[in-house]
Amino acid sequence: MKPLTVLGIETSCDETAAAVLRLDENGPHVISDIVLGQAAHHAPYKGVVPEIAARAHVEGLDGTIAAAMRDANLGFADLDGVAATAGPGLIGGVMVGLLAGKAIALALDKPLIGVNHLEGHALSPRLAPGGATFPYLLLLVSGGHCQFIAVLDVGVYRRYGSTMDDALGEAFDKLAKLLDLGFPGGPFVEKAAQNGDSKRFALPRPLLGREGCDFSFAGLKTACAREAERLGPAITDQDKADLCASFQAAALDIIEDRTRNAMRMFDTVWGAKGRLVAAGGVAANQGIRARLEALARFHRAAAQVVHGQCGDDCVGGR
Repeated sequence: MKPLTVLGIETSCDETAAAVLRLDENGPHVISDIVLGQAAHHAPYKGVVPEIAARAHVEGLDGTIAAAMRDANLGFADLDGVAATAGPGLIGGVMVGLLAGKAIALALDKPLIGVNHLEGHALSPRLAPGGATFPYLLLLVSGGHCQFIAVLDVGVYRRYGSTMDDALGEAFDKLAKLLDLGFPGGPFVEKAAQNGDSKRFALPRPLLGREGCDFSFAGLKTACAREAERLGPAITDQDKADLCASFQAAALDIIEDRTRNAMRMFDTVWGAKGRLVAAGGVAANQGIRARLEALARFHRAAAQVVHGQCGDDCVGGR
């Protein structure tokens, strides 16, 4: 087959990114990948400011695209097309990337492909070395989204559950802002939790033990706010660490419970031959990764007992 080379542009939130990808007889792979972060722009506000994000994309996108093309050792004439995030996301940022992609595509007389942000998350595990094969169960956890999706093929998806209120990433960020830990909030909460007592605060675990695999984090977020308010101005670093550890322990219990239910729903149709994958910024949390890997290993062992030896096609923790 003739190799297909595409420039990808992502500007949906607070990172400006460009990558060159190629599809050939060996499958899809990433040739270059450049990410320009905006943490320093938003840190004073303890959260992403949409107008500042859009302005930073305008200032940084040209250089990011140029760096991606340079790292790929390609010229624009070598491209077969351009892809850009078309939403969902912060509309100002999305428009910056989409218009830049449209301009490049028009100048080259090449096709422009608008990519759904969530579909990009859903298919990204296929780009990893030894990437996931269809079908697989996706846990998408990010600042704005939290859902389970059965990924059956390109453009063929089935959603099993989603958040009823807040996304987990939003809850992490709000807790970090509440405790004045820093931005982006997720890594700061995770770091503080490592030195905390996860049993000190009795926090709720919404929907734990319920049927289905929807999420709810609003109650957990509110409970953390009440504990912080009760501690008042005298709150210590140890208090903050204990609250972060208690929050993360509750979040992990919820994730494990909901994922177990989603696996059962997935296996009803696909048996034990699918994989469990996680995508989105929150999936980088080491506690969440460890809990999912342990759950996947247990699920694989149970599948081997029920279905016999199922080898490499059992649910895995990748």
